[in-house]
Amino acid sequence: MEQSKDRLYGDVQQLTWIQPARNYLNLGSLGKAADYIRGEFARLRARVSEQPFAADGRTYRNIIARFGTEGAKERVVVGAHYDVCGDQPGADDNASGVAGLLETARLLHELKPELPYEVELVAYCLEEPPFFATPQMGSAVHARSLHQQGVKVKSMICYEMIGYFSDVPHSQRFPNPELGKHYPNTGNFIVVVGKEGQEQFTRHVRDLMRQHTSIDVQSVNLPPAFGLVGLSDHRNYWTYGIDAVMINDSSFLRNPHYHQPSDTIDTLDFDRMAAVVQGAYGAIIRL
Repeated sequence: MEQSKDRLYGDVQQLTWIQPARNYLNLGSLGKAADYIRGEFARLRARVSEQPFAADGRTYRNIIARFGTEGAKERVVVGAHYDVCGDQPGADDNASGVAGLLETARLLHELKPELPYEVELVAYCLEEPPFFATPQMGSAVHARSLHQQGVKVKSMICYEMIGYFSDVPHSQRFPNPELGKHYPNTGNFIVVVGKEGQEQFTRHVRDLMRQHTSIDVQSVNLPPAFGLVGLSDHRNYWTYGIDAVMINDSSFLRNPHYHQPSDTIDTLDFDRMAAVVQGAYGAIIRL
């Protein structure tokens, strides 16, 4: 756990140091982030590749690392986005998710679990506006390419903001009072978010995580029309009938630094981040 904590901190530090901010206009900064991610993947026993794609006349890159037996019948996709919304360091959104992705890769490399499927880790570009919910999202490009190749995707797990926690009572807000009746009002838990109709899979991921972590893991399923449920890259796998969920600290319902210049590394809790990744890794290899 301590080693994971230190490595997570190092990843977030490297990404948040990049200037100017790694948004869609700053191709040099996005390139530095992509190169860092690729470099970390390349240290491991993985099959590393890039997926370039065009949006508004510019070229962006998804960075991919695959573990397990090549050519396995099924694949599990794990993803996180490395771009930011505007001019902010993006520590929680989403350097924390990328750090979780990289640490998952390191654990797969070090622990060498026997996998009945391939695990494909993807660092996406262009999750944020103005490309959010368009075919130019990096995750939309990736999901579409797997579908076109006929790859059987067993499920998809998205790391989206996994670093902000609070032990202050009533630090956790909810989109409506009814939902608040069913969850803690102290923001020190992590949540597995899925759409209505995939309750069984969402609970399965939650229960597997609970078996492998000390942090409180909750789950929620909401209709896709309820905007909060699809606020990340997992949404693009639903298009192809894939069970896809987001692991999230509840974003702006807890974190006051969301999409602000104050989304800095010192606001994150790396002990709890490490616990989240430990739980997620335990789930990913047992799906």
